Formats: sequence, C-alpha cells, structure tokens
Amino acid sequence: MGKVFVQIDGISVECQEEDRILEAAVRAGIYIPNLCFLQDQEPPFGACRLCFVEIRGQGIVTACTERVRNGMVVLTDTPEVLRLRRTAAELIISAHPADCRHCTKNRHCELQKVASYLKVRLKPHRFKQMYRALPLDCSNPFIIVDPNKCVLCGKCIWICNERRGVGALNFINRGFATTISTFPELMTEASCATCMECVDNCPVGALLPGEGCAVHKE
Repeated sequence: MGKVFVQIDGISVECQEEDRILEAAVRAGIYIPNLCFLQDQEPPFGACRLCFVEIRGQGIVTACTERVRNGMVVLTDTPEVLRLRRTAAELIISAHPADCRHCTKNRHCELQKVASYLKVRLKPHRFKQMYRALPLDCSNPFIIVDPNKCVLCGKCIWICNERRGVGALNFINRGFATTISTFPELMTEASCATCMECVDNCPVGALLPGEGCAVHKE
C-alpha cells in the first residue's frame, strides 16, 4: 500500500492510498465533525452527513466515504460546506432531547462538540421539534438503552454484529420510527456479551453503563 500526500486546509498530510479523507484528517489532528465514523468499519456507514468537505475541482463529498488521491486539495470550511453541515446537525438535534444537564454524557457528548464547533443551538430552531417518548430498556444490569437519545449513527450495531459477532443489536422500524433495539426487544444479559464496546463508542447518551434506571428518569 503506497503513500500519498493530500492537502487539508493548507496542511500537507501523508496518508495511505486506501485511506479515506476523514481517516487522514483524524491522524493529522484535523477535526471534521462526525458522529458515525469508526476507523475499521468497511464500508463506512455515512449516516450522520456531518463530515461534508469540498475537494477542489470536484465538489462536495462526505469525508468518511471519499478515498484520498495524491495531490488532492481538501477544504473543510467553505460557506457551502458549513451550510450543509449545519443543516444536518439541526436535523439531528430536532429529534434529540435537549436535556443535557440531566444526561450522564453531558460535557462528554459528541453532539455537544459538533454543535459547539458548528455554532448551532442544542434546541430546535429552524426545524420542528420531533421528540419521541420511548421507554428506557433497563433489562441488562450493565447497560441502559435510551432509544430517545439515539442519533442512528449505527456504531453500536456494527460493533455488536461485525466486530464482536454477538448480534444483540439492530435497527427496527422505518423512517422517523427507526431506532436501535435488541431481539426479542430487551437488552437482557442472555442476549448481550456485556463487552461494553457499544457503550464506549456511543457518541451521545443512548447507551450508558447500567446504574439503575431511576436516576435517568426525570
């Protein structure tokens, strides 16, 4: 696998020819907003649509799916890139409960980081608020599942099914009703290996260490 050089916001970055732009940026310490990126996931899920960048001479692409090419010039903060990212972030936020003060992930939440970077509010502004009121799953003493906070990044599903080979988690339903769930619907110890990788990689507060559901209910 050969080495190539790309330019990201004027910084020359050395990477492997099979890398994707987001991988190259992460290694170089260049932040590109994202919620669904996993280093070893192939193909990338590309669900959050937050990692838009512009390639000079080509146009706008998602950084997690586009492979690097030698001499490629990448721009991460053009007006159109920022407009698309902010729209994607606001759509995610419109379906996400804004109860940060009561969330265990407060100040360690990737959605908070994205919103701060893009300068968008953590409460719906342009788009109608569309919160769900689904029950917490506390059937596993080690993991609490809060489907209301899920941003459908797919990280937990890929980790559980592909990396760990357990298969306890998957998406259910369609459209706005889509959420993560287990089969036959509860995250019991029997269906989960309790490796905690899904919890460690959840970008928001949808999967939390089990400490009793009472403290997570308002």
